[in-house]
Amino acid sequence: MAHGWVKLASHLANVGDAKTPVIHPASTTHQQLSDTEQLSADVTSDLVRVSVGIEHIDDIKEDFEQAF
Repeated sequence: MAHGWVKLASHLANVGDAKTPVIHPASTTHQQLSDTEQLSADVTSDLVRVSVGIEHIDDIKEDFEQAF
């Protein structure tokens, strides 16, 4: 089964936004750090950060289910 993308959640690193963002810290918020510095910050290449926003929980769950 092919994996899709989230549609409701944002791919932008807008911390504190009302929308649900989904980001890859190693290539966005922590990209300026060396591999060693990223590891010391517990940022691994397979880490995905989700920060739940104010959308209805059923909409968020549906978005993730369709993506997976």
